[in-house]
This record gives sequence, structure tokens and C-alpha cells, in this order.
Amino acid sequence: MNFPWNMFLDLGVISMALLLATFIRTRVTFFQKYLIPNALTAGFILLPFYNFLAPYVGMSEIGLGAIVFHLLSISFIAMSLRKPAYTKRKGDKSVFGTSTAIISQFSLQSLVGLLLTFFFMSTIMQELFPAFGFLMPLGFAQGPGQAYAIGEGWVKFGFEGAPDIGLTFAAVGYMWASFGGVILINMGIKRGWIGAAHIEKIKAKRFRSGVMGRGAELQVGSRLTTESEAIDSASYNMAVVLMVYLLTFLLLKGLGLVLSMAGNLGNELAVNLWAISFVFAAIVALIVKTLMIKLKLEHTLDNGSLTRIAGNSVDIMVAAAVGAISLTVVVQYWMPILVISLVGGFVTLISVLWLSSRIFEEYKFHRALIIFGACTGTMPTGLALLRVVDPDFETPVATDYMYSAALTFFLVIPFILSINLPAYSVARDNPMLFWAAIGISLAYLVYVLIAHKVISGKRAFAKFTTLWYEK
Repeated sequence: MNFPWNMFLDLGVISMALLLATFIRTRVTFFQKYLIPNALTAGFILLPFYNFLAPYVGMSEIGLGAIVFHLLSISFIAMSLRKPAYTKRKGDKSVFGTSTAIISQFSLQSLVGLLLTFFFMSTIMQELFPAFGFLMPLGFAQGPGQAYAIGEGWVKFGFEGAPDIGLTFAAVGYMWASFGGVILINMGIKRGWIGAAHIEKIKAKRFRSGVMGRGAELQVGSRLTTESEAIDSASYNMAVVLMVYLLTFLLLKGLGLVLSMAGNLGNELAVNLWAISFVFAAIVALIVKTLMIKLKLEHTLDNGSLTRIAGNSVDIMVAAAVGAISLTVVVQYWMPILVISLVGGFVTLISVLWLSSRIFEEYKFHRALIIFGACTGTMPTGLALLRVVDPDFETPVATDYMYSAALTFFLVIPFILSINLPAYSVARDNPMLFWAAIGISLAYLVYVLIAHKVISGKRAFAKFTTLWYEK
């Protein structure tokens, strides 16, 4: 019988890479010493396979993009359905603070990319397309999917090779996220930014090798909330997750129909909404969780099972996302890619540490880690880095990030609408549209500074020249 196999072939290859990465972690000291997440190692194993070998056996990286797209939403749903294992303090501003830190990267990365593009256009590369620099924040803060999709849209404006350049920036972003993130983790351990309790966990051998030792006491990963002869508890929790995903699909379809009534601008926004479907998935999950609480059904969900679903999604996502990156290099643009990526990466690293240490009062380093990983790689990369210091998502950091994603989306709608302005500056022969994009990014930076002051109070600009603020 001729059933489609493509998705399961990709999942099988990803699984082999994850198993090989796990074996490498148990045997190679380098990976243990620097706490390299297995999923990232698996991704770099997949990278040459999908770029050079897969085409000869009838496979491609296209299926990996679909896996990343769907599992990102699945992980958001599973984490949003979890019952908080902590109590929020009155006046806690962690969600607002996380959103502010994320928006800071949208603003700073855009300013770096666009201003350096203007520098190259004014000096040695006058033919450079004005939207070139916008591909850096798209590749870093958004990920390869959106960088490729929006780059593809710019081809019609005359920006040949834009999709490949977007993927190149995404690839460099992943390098910053993986190796920069590991360096951050080791800095956090060495300088005591993480906290003694978490450092002890990380230093334990089972976290070094990545597997439990023979005869070790095994931890409980999930609990049963249903009678197995009726429905398996894992099946029940997964069914709720997939139901929420279906409702998310229907919601986005409905929003698309409504927005289409606004003409081209509405259709453009509707397309962008699908690119951030994970935000709507989290919102729908929170609504479903609230309804279950009202109906006194929340006890049927198990945090452990939902964490396993999220963890499994993250592992597969990270490996697939790295493996899906095209290694096509646009040779004639190597210099601006290198300069913009280096400057953008350092600005992101420094600003995330500086802001996080002042905005947050608890789990400062955990929050800096997930924000840095998500704003240079993708959300799965941020979660993968967070799991090194918070393997079971016991802290509120991941949940706060999920909540902040919904808030961030509504706050950055003007930014989303401004992405095409530099391209329109060419199509309409109006350079002011390029500067309008820079002006919008500057406006967001002003917003970040004001929000930072409101959240942090006296800490906001204390010890201004110190990278990591401690009382």
C-alpha cells in the first residue's frame, strides 16, 4: 500500500541523530564539560546530511521545516496547560519584564542591521539592497522559517538571493545561540550567577553524561490521572494538547477571513500571523486551561506528562531546526553578513545580560539564558539552553516566557508591519521609507528604556558600566 512516509523518514533520521548525540555526550569529555545539549549536537550532525547526502536518497530539508513549525506550537501548548508549581507574588513584573527584554532585541538588532546596511551602501557596496540588514533580526530573533519566507517575498522587489541570505543569518544566529549559550552557562557557573542549588544539580554526574547511571534511583517523570483501561494518561494529555492545536488552526483561519476584508494590508498581516501561530497556540491553551479550572477538570491534566510532551517537542525541534538550515553561501555578500552578524551577536549578548540582571529579581540568569537563546536562534533553542540549568522546568522562567510571547506579539504589531518598508523604499523609489523603518526601531528602543525604568526602579541604570548587576 502506498502511504506517505516522508514525515516518518525525517523523524527516524532525527531520532538516529539524537541517539548518536546522546552516545557522544556519554563518551566525550568536551561535550560533558561544556554542557552541550544533545539536541544541538544532533542538529549539527543532521546539517551535512540534509545539505549533501539527503538529495541522493530522495529526501530534503523541507519536511524538517514543517516539523519545526508544528512542534513549536505543540511545546507552547503543553507548557501553557501546565498548572503553576509556584505562587506568583503580588506585583511580580516578570512577564512584563521578559516581554521588554525580548522587544529590546527586536529594536537593537534592527538598528544594528539597518544602520550597518546604510554604512555599506554609503561606502563600498552601493548596490546593497536596503532591506539587507533586516534579515539579521529576522534570522536571529525570528528564525530560519520567517527569514526565508520574508526574504522570498523580497525577491519580487529585486533582492535576488534574499532567502539564502536569510538562512545564512539564521545559521550564524544558531552558532551564537549554541556556542554563545554554552559559554554563558559556564560563565554563570564560574561567577555564581546561577545559584548554589542549581550549580550542584548541573555538576552532578548524571547531568554531565546526560544519562542515569546503572542502578541509580530513577525519578518520577509523570503520574497517571486516568484509569489505563479507559484511556492511557499520556494519551489523554496529548489529546488535550492536539485539541488545543486544532482550535488554534480554526482561530487563525477565522482571523484570516476577517483580515482579508481590509484588503492587501489585512492579507499581509494574516500571513504574518501564521508565522507566529505558536503565540495564538499559547493563548488558546490558557483559555482552555481556564475553562477546565472553571469546570473542575484541571486535575485530569498532569504537569509531568505535559512537561514530557514539551521536552520531546523541544529535542526534536532543535535538532530539526539546525538540520534544516541551508549552507548555501551568497559569496558576494560575505563581508556585510560577517560584520552585521558579529556586531549584532555581541550587542545581543551584552544587552541581554545587562538588562536581565537589572529587570529581574529572581532567576535572573535563567531568564537571560532563555532570552538570549530565543533571540539568536529560536524559541526551541532558548528552551534547550534553559533545560541545562532547569531540566524539569521547575522554575517559572519557561512559563513566564510563554505568557510574555502573547503580550509581545500585540506590542510589536507596528514592528511587524514595518518589516517591508526598506523593500518598499526601492519599489517606490522613496528613501524616506528606509528611514521610517529605522525611526520605528528607535521608537521601540525608547519604549524599552521607559518600561525598563518602570520595572526596575532604582536598579534600572545602577552601576551603568557593569555588565552583570548584583546588589
